[in-house]
Amino acid sequence: MSTSTLTSKGQITLPADVRRSLGLNAGDKVMFIEERDGKWRLLAKNLPASALKGIVPKPEKPVSLEDMEEAIAEGWLRRSRPDRSE
Repeated sequence: MSTSTLTSKGQITLPADVRRSLGLNAGDKVMFIEERDGKWRLLAKNLPASALKGIVPKPEKPVSLEDMEEAIAEGWLRRSRPDRSE
């Protein structure tokens, strides 16, 4: 297991074995993805999109395009309208 120390500026140095395993070089970017169980996944941004497969679980039942569009519209309305309950 590799470890690293967080600096006062919130920075860490990825250990050499981690960089090698991820194929990272100076200047490469990494992504931090929060999973449902509260754990975090670190991915090299230079990986193909197929590396993201499985991060988002499949829904229990299929969702129609109409349902998706409705959910998007509802979310937009909630964010665009100020809370008038005060």
